Amino acid sequence: MKHFDDKVAAITGASSGIGRALAIELARRGCHLSLASATNVDALEATATLARTHGVHVTTARVDVSQRGQVQDWAVQTLVDHQRVNLIVNNAGVAYAGTVLASDIADYEWVMGVNYWGVVHGTKAFLPHLIDSGEGHVVNVSSVFGLFAQPAMSAYNSSKFAVRGFTESLRQELDLAANGVSATCVLPGGVKTNIASAGRVSASVSDITGDDDASSRAAFEKLLRTTPEDAALAIVRGIQRDARRVLIGVDARAGDGLQRLLPQGYQRLLTTAMRLAKR
Repeated sequence: MKHFDDKVAAITGASSGIGRALAIELARRGCHLSLASATNVDALEATATLARTHGVHVTTARVDVSQRGQVQDWAVQTLVDHQRVNLIVNNAGVAYAGTVLASDIADYEWVMGVNYWGVVHGTKAFLPHLIDSGEGHVVNVSSVFGLFAQPAMSAYNSSKFAVRGFTESLRQELDLAANGVSATCVLPGGVKTNIASAGRVSASVSDITGDDDASSRAAFEKLLRTTPEDAALAIVRGIQRDARRVLIGVDARAGDGLQRLLPQGYQRLLTTAMRLAKR
């Protein structure tokens, strides 16, 4: 997809952050939109209102991406409302921090339900329609933490590693099929979204970091340096050049380089740094 004029894009997690910024950037380029969010319907409608100022057709739906039936219904409704769909952006995500020992199975199920199964549900529901359109693209949002792991983030790391593996396998299948559809895995570093403030943090994190919940969140917020608008522009450009991966932010590129340089040794560096930080 070299241009987006008169195309149709479906975006999850569109009420704020990267989802909202991407919706507005695509609308500015003449792309019609089917927007979804599980929470904050008012914010979702605000995104739609901003996008409509660019003269495109925008529809909205409340969708919990962890629920396969809701995603399938949304895909069908998107086709009814827009007659076609060219782009699915599986962007919705949640965050959880906690040690393996202290975390409940329910914590893992919650994170995987949204971050991984949401991507699978969105891809499966929309892919046949993308193929039917004759020109389509799947964009799945992983994370820099889909490249390397860190302590107290096993649920989040697992989900984002899974998204990367799923998308890279999908991309190869689409290359072989040559059916007019491609796929890109997006790996953002610290983007200024509300995922940190809305995430869940177990008290067990303080055993590793030495910080309380508020301090841990504040420290994480300081790492969020890339704007959602810059992230959206990087994604759009990645689609246009048919990139297999889109690394967003200096921290994402640094993390990618660290993992390539020290595929095992980075773990020792991280644990050493965290020990020193607790002193």
